[in-house]
Amino acid sequence: MAIDDHPLTVFNRQIESDELRKPVGAGAITGTAKVAGAVFQIPPLRPFGLVAKGFDFVGKCLAIGVPTVEENLKLFGQLTEDAILSVEGRLLVLEDSAENAEKLQRRVESTEFLQYLASGVLQTQRTRQENRLKRMAWIIANGVSQGDLDPESGDDMMRNAVELTEHDINVLGAIYNMQNYLFSQQELNKESSWRISAIHSLWEEWWKNQAFSSYQGINCMAFNSSFARLQSAGFIASIGTKTFVQGPTMHDYELLPDGKKFYERIQEITVQQ
Repeated sequence: MAIDDHPLTVFNRQIESDELRKPVGAGAITGTAKVAGAVFQIPPLRPFGLVAKGFDFVGKCLAIGVPTVEENLKLFGQLTEDAILSVEGRLLVLEDSAENAEKLQRRVESTEFLQYLASGVLQTQRTRQENRLKRMAWIIANGVSQGDLDPESGDDMMRNAVELTEHDINVLGAIYNMQNYLFSQQELNKESSWRISAIHSLWEEWWKNQAFSSYQGINCMAFNSSFARLQSAGFIASIGTKTFVQGPTMHDYELLPDGKKFYERIQEITVQQ
């Protein structure tokens, strides 16, 4: 028997031609199908579209989205203000505080600052997590403090501030603490091969001091996921397969300048009274 002549196929065509042409709510679809001598009861079908149309997705999205955007902007603005206040407070306890305060004001009033701030405003629509908004606030405040408000760099840092997880930041922090000293001029003047060898040694020593059981199973996968995201962001780079067997990864990683800069920019400033 051809598939098109099968009793169930014929029945389905009848349902499609007769019942499904009825408007929504015209009545439930019922029937029976006889296959190989057995009769099957077709259960009633709900009219199509009741769930989707009844929920009003457009209205719900607008109801959620508009206040969410406004709340995020207010929170981001307040966090940025608090961070700038911390920068200003730190300047007050330094020498030449009046001159430094004038520099800070000129930077905040500059076109570059507004572009930097706009990069953060754009990214507020991508997260509801306060800690990620706070990262962006400190990127702005530290950029103002250091007089570095490059818009392209700002775009990249703001995007990564909302995309990286807290675990990613912790992994980046561990690498930063391990390798930050390698960015001194004395270390940068050494040959690249020496630097790579030194980083391998640092990782070997680091894994010896970790609780190895903490990086097995799902924790191992989380660790490797963080490495993948940090490498995709251009913050770290693999320096090849490691020779030390301890740890969950097959590679050792080098901290890159953008990773160093990003980690330093998201740090909160505390003022010693």
